[in-house]
Amino acid sequence: MATSPITKPLQHVQTKHIRIIGVPLDLGQSRRGVDMGPSAMRVAGLESKLEALGYEVEDGGNIPVALAETKSEGDPNAKYLKEITETCSKEAELVVKTLEAGKIPVVLGGDHSIAAGTVSGVAEFYRHKNQRIGLLWIDAHTDINTPGSSPSGNVHGMPLGAIMGLFESPLTDLYGFSPKVQPDNCVLVGIRDVDNHERENIRRSGVHVFTMRDIDERGMRSVMEEALRLAGRGTVGYHVSLDLDWIDPEDAPGVGTPVWGGATYREGHLAMEIIADHGRMLSFELVEVNPVLDERNQTAELAVELALSAFGKKIL
Repeated sequence: MATSPITKPLQHVQTKHIRIIGVPLDLGQSRRGVDMGPSAMRVAGLESKLEALGYEVEDGGNIPVALAETKSEGDPNAKYLKEITETCSKEAELVVKTLEAGKIPVVLGGDHSIAAGTVSGVAEFYRHKNQRIGLLWIDAHTDINTPGSSPSGNVHGMPLGAIMGLFESPLTDLYGFSPKVQPDNCVLVGIRDVDNHERENIRRSGVHVFTMRDIDERGMRSVMEEALRLAGRGTVGYHVSLDLDWIDPEDAPGVGTPVWGGATYREGHLAMEIIADHGRMLSFELVEVNPVLDERNQTAELAVELALSAFGKKIL
């Protein structure tokens, strides 16, 4: 029987303990419903299915989140930035505590602005060990806008800009250091929809980008192997931030900003399986599942399936 070559892991993450953290934040974008994403993924059986892989799983519940109806959007160039920062700060603290307890954080969004909190918490934990982390950003979008470049003012288009320290704000300055990840260890995969000013932000930041054209021409295995090499070079491991709009809308209709031409169902699983083969994932998050726009919870179920592949589920 022919099998695909398995990359030997450079360093296995040993723990078999997972803590699920829900962050039902929808303040970072304008299409309502993504706040129900954590519930949809729980309904799809995330906890029990991870347990079936041999993990001990604790559900840590949801981070408290402000309601848009009760708050002013504030600066139109960075709407609800104060409330988003407060949520990300609470989230980062729980991520740190999760890692201190020897557990892997699995964070469920919510919109992608929560990544500023997740990455800050992971980076802070390892910074105290004099270690740095890598970041694998798997998304249709670069999310590297700033309040000065964003055409919409929606903060879910800015988390990578905050993580990379491209603008000054309390969100950028969580834990008092910036950038949270060195540019050479930050890798974007599957990009296919970029705002005009984001192109300059990409060049200015120095991060690595693999577009859907790279995947089309080189294949998913080649791209993922190089992406993981870059994210892992000189780091203790990497955080994986997976936006479900990375998958083509045919397979993942329940997202707020769908873009045609994305990864297929099998390409998505292959990417996650390769991450599992390498064994260096420190933390994982799934964002932008919007049940209001979904069909029979299809996208949430796919999100759970992809998480299982990232945590080691195999065909044989």
